[in-house]
Amino acid sequence: MSLLRCAAWAPLSRRLALELCRSPLSRLLLTTFLLAGPAPSAFAQSTDPIAAVQRLWASSLPDATGTNQALARYRGKPVVVNFWASWCAPCVQEMPALSAMSQQYAPKNIQFIGIGVDTAGNIATFLSKVPVKYPVYVAGFGGADISRNLGDAAGGLPYTVVIDRAGVVRYSKLGKVDEAELKQVLARL
Repeated sequence: MSLLRCAAWAPLSRRLALELCRSPLSRLLLTTFLLAGPAPSAFAQSTDPIAAVQRLWASSLPDATGTNQALARYRGKPVVVNFWASWCAPCVQEMPALSAMSQQYAPKNIQFIGIGVDTAGNIATFLSKVPVKYPVYVAGFGGADISRNLGDAAGGLPYTVVIDRAGVVRYSKLGKVDEAELKQVLARL
């Protein structure tokens, strides 16, 4: 296994991941983990993005206060879904722009939501310091399964998808969102 591949899979900083991957034991453990694959979840991998959107809308996730919220309220509406975590620097950097865009597109009935791939405590602490003008839900590390089903093959963050009224994924972006690009997509909804 090359150092680059090993570092790409490690959920740690690149420098730490490279250091850990130099050890033969670490490479063996990572290889075993990769061959075993992720544990099954309610959002088990699917190749059908429309089915993945339907499962998303059929689910409930807790909001930042811990109250379970049905995501069915978004069915039939255009929605920007942003998968993020408080420890993800690009996620944190793009949040002010996404928050401003959520206000800009609210009159056009385009909803923005955040799905935190993080702990409830980390998300609550983050939101107490950084105001976000759209609903944020807590998926924990199971959020990675949800994002993978919606096209995030790498399982990386941030990951943003735009779902149209019919439940079709019209745009996906791994990494920090380009505002101009996202605005072009939203203009076509």
